[in-house]
Amino acid sequence: MGKTTTDTAAGVRLDKWLWAARFFKTRSLAKTAVENGKVEYDGQRPKVSRLVEVGALLKITQGWDIKEVEVLDISTQRGPASQAQQLYRETQASQEKRAAEAEKRRLAGAATLAPQQRPDKKSRRQLHRFKRQDTE
Repeated sequence: MGKTTTDTAAGVRLDKWLWAARFFKTRSLAKTAVENGKVEYDGQRPKVSRLVEVGALLKITQGWDIKEVEVLDISTQRGPASQAQQLYRETQASQEKRAAEAEKRRLAGAATLAPQQRPDKKSRRQLHRFKRQDTE
């Protein structure tokens, strides 16, 4: 898969590694995530140009999920997902925490009752009237 650790002795930028490891669809999305504090590098808030080293711990926030991964290899090129997954390993604690959080979200969604049917014209007017009272 492209250039690996032996080819890139100087290292690779954090945004490029995140893109190559398929955490983000584009490098600009990876750059924005790093700049907005969605990525931690060994417990610190890094710059986009930070060089990634093997063995570093990254904490990546994507939507509801927070992934803690260890860098296993460095690559400068984006390849297939199967090869990108060999660049990192998610910690066991992170996997368990994400599964527990997903289960909580699933149960919370199941607890809310959906209406049996769509509101008719009269009910819709009542809802609009009620909502207008809250804002005034």
